[in-house]
Amino acid sequence: MATFSVATASYGHGALGPGHEWARLNIQGDAGSLSFQDERALVFEDIAPRLIDLDGDGDNEAMVVESSQTQGSRLAIWTGEGRLAATAFIGNRHRWLAPAGAADLDGDGRIEIAYVETPHLGRVLKIARLEGDRLVRVAEARGLTNHRFGEPVIEGRIAICAGRPTILTANADWTRIVGTTLAKGKLAGRDLAAYMGPASFDRITGCD
Repeated sequence: MATFSVATASYGHGALGPGHEWARLNIQGDAGSLSFQDERALVFEDIAPRLIDLDGDGDNEAMVVESSQTQGSRLAIWTGEGRLAATAFIGNRHRWLAPAGAADLDGDGRIEIAYVETPHLGRVLKIARLEGDRLVRVAEARGLTNHRFGEPVIEGRIAICAGRPTILTANADWTRIVGTTLAKGKLAGRDLAAYMGPASFDRITGCD
């Protein structure tokens, strides 16, 4: 189990609206337990920790968004023993990223992580993979987003479309839904449907 606690206003960004910036990460599990807080350095700017077995060892890791007080956000992987891996911070305060999900996107038996870096500005879909104690970048594509500033939900999902794991996001101006797949280290996107609101992602023909 993993949770956030101790709501804080010390960072004051508001990407997810009020009440979604946290000072403490709590993890309890068979592999270990911890309670981590270092609010002077960073907060957790996220909806909730996402639990998934990223390395195939049978134990779930916690995937979270950390935001540095000075350098913006990064994606981090935690276990009950501590922080296992993290991407680089974006580099500027109040620059955020929105996780899109994790799955074996290219069929090689390893789990990839998808997230949108700066979904309100740069709108870059990035794919990373946990390799030991590092998150290694695999691929990226521009012009895609999954979050509107101030909204308490992250839109889109990873679905199975035409038999392939597909990352569903919006295009840059929120008019179309784009399905993006990964193969041989490259991303390919295709237009799937009109975007008519958050429920649009749940009713795309050919996607489960």
